[in-house]
Amino acid sequence: MNKFFQHIIIWLVLLFLYAPILILMVYSFTDSTMIGTIRNFSMANYITLFTTPELVEMIVGTFTLAIGVAVLSTILGTTGAIGAFYSKKKTRGVIEMANQIPVINADVVTGFSMCILMIVFFKVRKETFLPLIIGQTALCTPFVYLSVLPRLKQMDHQLYEAALDLGCTASGALRKVVLPQIVPGIISGFMTAITLSLDDYFITTYTKPATFDTISTYVVNATKGAQTDIKTALWALSTVIFVLVALYVVAQNVISRKEEKKS
Repeated sequence: MNKFFQHIIIWLVLLFLYAPILILMVYSFTDSTMIGTIRNFSMANYITLFTTPELVEMIVGTFTLAIGVAVLSTILGTTGAIGAFYSKKKTRGVIEMANQIPVINADVVTGFSMCILMIVFFKVRKETFLPLIIGQTALCTPFVYLSVLPRLKQMDHQLYEAALDLGCTASGALRKVVLPQIVPGIISGFMTAITLSLDDYFITTYTKPATFDTISTYVVNATKGAQTDIKTALWALSTVIFVLVALYVVAQNVISRKEEKKS
């Protein structure tokens, strides 16, 4: 009976989490203008999504920003994790504590702080995109750090020491021995950074140029307007993003299981 109730609770939680998304996906393939009344099957939302210049520009800009921020965050987070891992215990503890602050801190506080620091104090103009890039990088880097550090703890440390004993330089041993063993953590951190950049609203709102919108800021602004075709096209956009994320998660799980079988 306990297992029966456990299964019921699990399915109820899954239903609570995914039912709204599934409903949104269904309505994205209809010509309905509001959720609650299903009409005819239609691909109009997807046509609008990929043919409206405003939407295409917003999507391209969002993913360009996300990939750029993810690259910077991955470099900084990976470097920081390696540096902290090979530091003394006291230094490592300080770094890990400092890394936790941006993770726990509210995004609205981080965004407002970045706005004051970059725009008010350093007089950096929003039009340069620097406040936005630096703000999102500051948000994503700690999560990359947290993705890479467990891989460093799991790897065989004797291989690195053996490489040094065989005459390899520290940088060479890092490149040939350490990095190949932490690649899964780096990839996971990179994808996490992309997701965080796509999802971020508060930091982007405080630091973005006035003429630039990401998916998050555009969706919020669009829900306040009266353009029904744009609003329903965002249903299609949500569906596309969800499908891409689901495919990535499935692929990652399949690869992980294959690696476990090999080991």
